[in-house]
Amino acid sequence: MGGGNAQKSKMAREKNLEKAKAASKGSQLESNKKAMTIQCKVCMQTFICTTSEVKCREHAEAKHPKSDVYACFPHLKK
Repeated sequence: MGGGNAQKSKMAREKNLEKAKAASKGSQLESNKKAMTIQCKVCMQTFICTTSEVKCREHAEAKHPKSDVYACFPHLKK
C-alpha cells in the first residue's frame, strides 16, 4: 500500500530534476549570438567578444589590405 505524501514529494523532486537536466542540455547558439559584439566597420562581419587584437589585425590584413586596421576596428585605437 504506499503512496504517501513523502513518496509523492520524492517523485516530484526527481521529475523536476530530470526536467532541469533536459533544459540545460542543448546548444549555446543563442548565447554565442549575443556575444558577437566586435564588428568590422568595413565588411560588417561580427566577432565574438573574446576575440584578441591579433585576430582583428589578421582579419584586417587578409580581407582589407588597402584599409587601415583602425578603419576596420576603431576600438583598437586606445
